[in-house]
Amino acid sequence: MGSPRLVATDLDGTALRSDGTVSPRTAAAFALVESAGATLVFVTGRPPRWMRPIAGAVRHRGLAICANGALVYDLHTEQIVKSHLIAPDVLEEVVSRLREKIPELTFSVEYEGGFAHETDFLPDRLDTTARLDATTIAGLRVETATLTSLPCAKLLALHPGMDPDILQEAISELVGELVTPTHSSGRAMIEMSAHGVTKASALAALAEGRDIRPSEVIAFGDMPNDLPMLRWAGTSYAVANAHSKVLAAVDHVTAANNDDGVAEVLEALYRR
Repeated sequence: MGSPRLVATDLDGTALRSDGTVSPRTAAAFALVESAGATLVFVTGRPPRWMRPIAGAVRHRGLAICANGALVYDLHTEQIVKSHLIAPDVLEEVVSRLREKIPELTFSVEYEGGFAHETDFLPDRLDTTARLDATTIAGLRVETATLTSLPCAKLLALHPGMDPDILQEAISELVGELVTPTHSSGRAMIEMSAHGVTKASALAALAEGRDIRPSEVIAFGDMPNDLPMLRWAGTSYAVANAHSKVLAAVDHVTAANNDDGVAEVLEALYRR
């Protein structure tokens, strides 16, 4: 294939090392993409506030589609340029249905500028930066009524022990006509976006605005939240450490994230 006009890559577990860093080799490969005149897009479940270290590591190159498609973030200016949010009435209905049928769930929401969570929502990774940012919204720990009172980019539901694939299926049956559920952490934590909002929907809109066809796009991923994007792109790659569903869905498999698999492919395509 010729050099794609757009490169779309997931971050955690895909382009980033397992310690969350961008390797020098991968940063150099990203620079090759932009030097060739192609568009570089990071497509991630991360909220914008977790993008600052990435922006710095890649010298503020590229755009980021954050929160699984809900937010488009300009790495050059570090500003949100487009939002697709879940309305408060939808949030309230979704939480009510899920609470009734799966009472063990606890909830958190990602807003455009931070997050809030119920007292019992205690995932392994609530970093210090996230905690500080949350104080600018409504406090870290809030009542459910407060949690659902504002539009949000992403609703998260955490279960203490279910298999994440099974939990996603259950949540899809209960509220799939209201929101779009997926998962990416390897834990029983389901991420819900506004109905129809996925990594693919946001990437397709961005590509259309630049007159780029799916056949001119290459995409990389590792987890189920990447599947819509990988199916949409003309060429799809999984890293070797990817979820089994992702490995089964892609055109190609490259080396694992810790072995710079994304960089390996980009070097072959863009190094002249």
